[in-house]
Parts: sequence; structure tokens; C-alpha cells
Amino acid sequence: MKLGIVGLPNVGKSTLFNSLTKAGAESANYPFCTIDPNIGVVAVPDERIVKLGELYKSKKVTPATIEFVDIAGLVKGASKGEGLGNQFLSNIREVDAIVHVVRCFEDSNVVHVDGTVDPLRDIETINLELVFSDIEILERRKSKVVRGAKNDKALAKELALVERLIAHLEEGKLAKTFSVNDEDEEAFLSTYNLLTIKPVIFAANVKEDEVADDGAANPYVAKVREYAATENCEVFVICAKIEEEISELDDDEKAMFLEDLGLKESGLDKLIKASYHLLGLISYLTSGEDETRAWTIKAGTKAPQAAGKIHTDFERGFIKAEVIQYQDLMDCGSIAAAKEKGLVGIEGKDYVVKDGDVILFRFNV
Repeated sequence: MKLGIVGLPNVGKSTLFNSLTKAGAESANYPFCTIDPNIGVVAVPDERIVKLGELYKSKKVTPATIEFVDIAGLVKGASKGEGLGNQFLSNIREVDAIVHVVRCFEDSNVVHVDGTVDPLRDIETINLELVFSDIEILERRKSKVVRGAKNDKALAKELALVERLIAHLEEGKLAKTFSVNDEDEEAFLSTYNLLTIKPVIFAANVKEDEVADDGAANPYVAKVREYAATENCEVFVICAKIEEEISELDDDEKAMFLEDLGLKESGLDKLIKASYHLLGLISYLTSGEDETRAWTIKAGTKAPQAAGKIHTDFERGFIKAEVIQYQDLMDCGSIAAAKEKGLVGIEGKDYVVKDGDVILFRFNV
């Protein structure tokens, strides 16, 4: 999974990135300090693979990962060359979802690029820049398609779609609210890789004393939640400063620190949950003496396609899958005991993999 972190300058974006990835992106109280996109890979915390690894005495335990791309601070007019221009936009066209950090705190020591704190205005500013960038992409596509549209029905159909889509975006609407007429148009739309069609998670950045109650009394957070509900987006509340402190601690210290603050989980944990929920993702597990590993797939994936995540040969030569739920395996203490109790299922090609399934694939190529 790959997530792009965006936001206006001085909203806490790079501080959050640093704390999530410990990658050390420069953080300073002025715009554009993150000029090149910073990339960090983060392990998805999952105690199941740790315990499975112990059960199987695995030589290696490999978690699922998330790749974060931290992008330079946007300003109004970026798509027309203001600030750093829209050079950053190409870096987030390949991400699965966009994490939009929104400032929901007052602090006279941290300058807001527009002078005042207004999360909905900030969201609109970013959205418009993404819209303008999408229009630019579509205008380029239109100039290529228009030449052959007179003599090619497929290109003529695509041209009509592109023109409708441009008109939709020019009204300030996002591509995710655009309605296609049929599967052909759906197929065309999927090839454009538009930014405003990507799922969005809002990270509401609040003060230290507002995290424990999840920003319940913060009017800015309330506005972000209200907006997100209308756009089918996820929201999670964080304090980038606290996340920065957490990132310096080991696991035991981190647990104590969170407990002292009255927090059940870190911002990274919240973000991962929001990402998995928004993108409809689950994890299945494989375990053995050599390695225990978590594999991320879309909910609803069938066994052969899940096997293909490990290697294409597994999907191509799929025979069957031996499946047991993680908790059943741990309760039994061994796969042999689980088999004696009839808890290990032998599943075929139509089996839909569930979160927490521990699977052994049988295949023959």
C-alpha cells in the first residue's frame, strides 16, 4: 500500500511524516522545506505474526508494509506555478490513497500560509489544485484523441467522455463524483489516474491536550468530520508533536507514554486502520519454520488470487488451500491439534479469504 501525504505548508505534514517513518524529512516553520518528495516504508504493526512466528519458531517474521510519500507544501495557485508549482503532483498519481493533513489548532508561533486557521478553506485550496492538475491531464488526452475521433468510434466515445469530465471538473467538482454511463467509460476513466478520484483520509492535527478525547471539543475537527461524511472520506485525529515524541521511544516506553496520555493507540495505528477500512483491505498470514508473514489483499479476494500475491506460480498452479483462523490455531497450540479438532479447512478455488486466515497453499506448476 502506498499513501501520499499532502497539505498546505505549516500544517504539521512533514512532522507527521517524520514521526510515522523516522525518515528525517526536514521540518521547519516556513513553506517548502520539503522540496523533493520523501519516501518512507513503515511496517504494519500486527501482533498476530509475532505470536505465530513464536509458535512456528520461524527464522524470520515479515510484516505487511505501507509506503509513505511526503510531498512539498502546496499553496493556492500551485497548478499555475505558484510556490513549487505542481511538480509534486506526478509523485502522488501512483498512490492508493491521499492522506490530507489539516491544521485544526491555533498557534501564534506557527505561521499559517493564509493568515488564519480554517480547515475547510484549506481543504478547498488543495482540492482545487488537484482539480486543475486533473484538467491539465485530460486536456492533454483530449488533444491526442480528437485527431482520430472522426474515424474511430472508440476514440469518439472517449472524446465525449473526456469533454464531459473536463466540464465536470471545471465546475469545481471532484472526479470521484462523476458518473460514467457504461463499462467502456469506466475503463477509460481508470486509465487517466486522476488525483481527485483517489480515496482521501483527513488527518486532523490538534494540540496535545485534545488528542485523548479524539478532538471532541475542537470545532475545527467537527467541521472536517462533517465535510468528510459528505465525501465518504475517513478522518482520524492526531497531534503531530506527540507522534514525533512517540517515534523516539521503544515499544515498552511507547505503551507507557500512550497510557499516560490516555491514548489506546498511536496516530500510525489510527492511520493504518483508516487506510485498510477505506481501501477495503485485509491481511492473511502464512507461517512456517523459515518465515511467518502478513499479506495484504482486497476483501473479497479468492484463494488462487491471494496465492498469486506470494508468487504467480502459486495462482497458476493452484490446487487447494489449507485454512485455519488465527485465533483457532493459537487456542489449539499447534496445527496438528487443530487438525484433530477438525478446524483446518481444505478450500478450493471459490474460497473467499478472510482477515486472519492462516493459509498453506498447495500448487503444482
